[in-house]
Amino acid sequence: MNKTVLIISATVFSIAGGYVPFLWGDTDLLGGWSILTGTIGGIFGIWVGVLIARRMG
Repeated sequence: MNKTVLIISATVFSIAGGYVPFLWGDTDLLGGWSILTGTIGGIFGIWVGVLIARRMG
């Protein structure tokens, strides 16, 4: 269960992070900013997933 929580949270936050530059007006979804913010979002998602997994048991 813990591995599933980590994978789901990393995926969701990575997708959300990759979409952030699009909200800023950068329409290139495969540009450098999207890759950078997607990576940051994925790392943040792993951290959130660890916190959720610890709470679950």
